[in-house]
Amino acid sequence: METNYIDEQEKELINSLEGFDVSQIQNDEENSKLLKKSAKAFVRKEETKMNIRISSSELEKIKAVAMQEGLKYQTFIKSVLHKYITGQLIEDKHKFIA
Repeated sequence: METNYIDEQEKELINSLEGFDVSQIQNDEENSKLLKKSAKAFVRKEETKMNIRISSSELEKIKAVAMQEGLKYQTFIKSVLHKYITGQLIEDKHKFIA
């Protein structure tokens, strides 16, 4: 599994689940409900909308890079911000054709 885009806590979680046999839980109704409830609580994220002003030319460049990455531009921007605040962003100069 490619894990370059996740932080250390997420890597630890993935590693802790390796070799975990889910089939044992499927027949245990009480633990199954608890596991589902815990998973929903972990995944649930509170999100806030944000508006920013950006020049048209910069937005077009962002959309071009997002397309190269196979992402929607808003998802790409969110990813860049996440990487920046978690210290995972590595600067690499992009060259654009003007």
